[in-house]
Amino acid sequence: MKGIALDIMGGDHAPDEVIKGVKEALEESSSLKLFLVGPEKLVQKGIEKVGVRNLDRVEIVDAPEFVTMKDSLFNYWRGKQKSTIKVGLQLVKEGITDGFFSAGNTGAVMVNARLILEPLEGVERPALAVLLPTDKGFSLIVDAGANSDCRPTNLLQFAHMGTVFMEEFVEKKNPTVGLISIGEEDSKGNRLTKESFRLFSQKVPNFVGNIEGNRIIYGSADILVSDGFTGNVTLKVAEGVAENLLLYFRNAFMKNLLTKLAALVLSRSVKKLKKRLDYSEYGGAILLGVKGIAVIGHGRSKAKAIKNGILATKGMVEKSIHLKIQERMGELNLDV
Repeated sequence: MKGIALDIMGGDHAPDEVIKGVKEALEESSSLKLFLVGPEKLVQKGIEKVGVRNLDRVEIVDAPEFVTMKDSLFNYWRGKQKSTIKVGLQLVKEGITDGFFSAGNTGAVMVNARLILEPLEGVERPALAVLLPTDKGFSLIVDAGANSDCRPTNLLQFAHMGTVFMEEFVEKKNPTVGLISIGEEDSKGNRLTKESFRLFSQKVPNFVGNIEGNRIIYGSADILVSDGFTGNVTLKVAEGVAENLLLYFRNAFMKNLLTKLAALVLSRSVKKLKKRLDYSEYGGAILLGVKGIAVIGHGRSKAKAIKNGILATKGMVEKSIHLKIQERMGELNLDV
């Protein structure tokens, strides 16, 4: 394995928390090699400050510019040619590294990954895939924000790319596929979901039909397919509910002595719940359908989330997710 390129300046807590995540990831995986992409002097200073060891498995790649969360499309597409995102993705393009991870601007990573890495042959539109904790484990939302407007054939490809990811990375055999819609009946939904339902019924193994929003959390399907607008709203609502639920528990348990005693009794269960709902546990979102591995972490990622994102990227590289998707696309007949 050549290594993973890491955007040192990506995220609200960069560079300190990112470099702390680097230290933890290197200590957890003895086979990991990292290319730290960022302003050289700043990265070197951060390594010394945090006390990163295993420097024989670290290489600094100078990238003097970086994209902020507020940068416009023009800034991160046409401008900032030496940004950490562009330089990091170019390392993957040139075969110097195997994958790229950033907790930075999601739009910037998606746009530049599509332009620099390019879509796999036969892929109409790459899609963002995110694991969502459910009652039965996890469900994969595809697309979670890359494509606001889609055609039924786009959603068909999303379903098959998501299937490959669940089979190979999550090791879920014969994952079920559902369409996010406003009702279970095939007559419900907009034109896109109605036409997609017909197409999925013919060309998607293990298709279980439409999934309403209130059934998502129950794990009604292993893969949840939608256009990027609907998928992103679904994901953000789920994140908001999870955060609010944890805040509710914390406030409720701190009201008085009795509730504090109850918290002590239930602490183990609450910790398990918090872990299941914590985004930092799940690595990040992968852009499926490009020639390489590009993973995007949560913008609020701290060291733990960065570590898990790096290790998840490594795992996706080792599973050759993009190559397996290319194989599936070659088998998929889009003559509809």
